[in-house]
Amino acid sequence: MIDVAAAIIENHNGQLLIARRKSGKSQAGLWEFPGGKLEQGETIEACLRRELLEEMNINIEPYEAFGVHSHHYETAHIRLYAYKAKFVSGHIKLSDHDQYAWSTAEELDKYEFAPADLPFVNKLMSQLKQ
Repeated sequence: MIDVAAAIIENHNGQLLIARRKSGKSQAGLWEFPGGKLEQGETIEACLRRELLEEMNINIEPYEAFGVHSHHYETAHIRLYAYKAKFVSGHIKLSDHDQYAWSTAEELDKYEFAPADLPFVNKLMSQLKQ
């Protein structure tokens, strides 16, 4: 099993950062909450800070666990840890993605998400109805 972290990053307008996997990557063309694989001995928060700086050139501050979900893809079994985070600084430059968007939680259902991210999309949308 591969441990992966995903950041649900909120900006000062309350919008969430999502990104589309670029061609040639697994799950190409599907949207996700950005993040990456945890390295040996790394905390989820440290992984998210590192990955977002490496892959998107931004600084974030993870502040709250949002959930864990295991998913079996054809080639891998992942355990995805989602954390809420605040956007701190930086100008987005993409490396593993070909597009990004700042979306409200209400608009998330307009995007086709990677299967492992769907439980978190559904949880965010269900919180709106409470």
